[in-house]
Amino acid sequence: MTATDRSTELINAAAQAAADKLAHDIIAYDVSDVLSITDAFLLASAPNDRQVKSIVDEIEERLQKELGAKPVRREGDREARWVLLDYVDIVVHVQHSEERVFYALERLWKDCPEFELPADAKATRGKAAEHAKLQAEEDTAEFGGLR
Repeated sequence: MTATDRSTELINAAAQAAADKLAHDIIAYDVSDVLSITDAFLLASAPNDRQVKSIVDEIEERLQKELGAKPVRREGDREARWVLLDYVDIVVHVQHSEERVFYALERLWKDCPEFELPADAKATRGKAAEHAKLQAEEDTAEFGGLR
């Protein structure tokens, strides 16, 4: 990996903040070899708009408090379906689960090296699928007898 130590520090803090707010499927890629505009992308998702906002707020607060980092740009706040935080060194994408599946950013960056993330962040892998399965089971139980 050629990402800077600062980028790695930001990625780890952002990943931990996202995990603390129960984000799903947190992953980070070192894109420094293929992009000149940033070193890394962090991807995280949540099943609803309110949780997307909560994750974004926690990441922003944690990076400001612990590392003195403020995003130079924040986009997507109003709809909270896909919020982007641009810290120059890293870019954080927090997406609603539906947008995450539709846009599949992992496919674009899968050839880039992954960052080793904190254990709490790694533990979120597969949570979106678990949540979708539970939701489907609840929907079936609730509406199953209406046919």
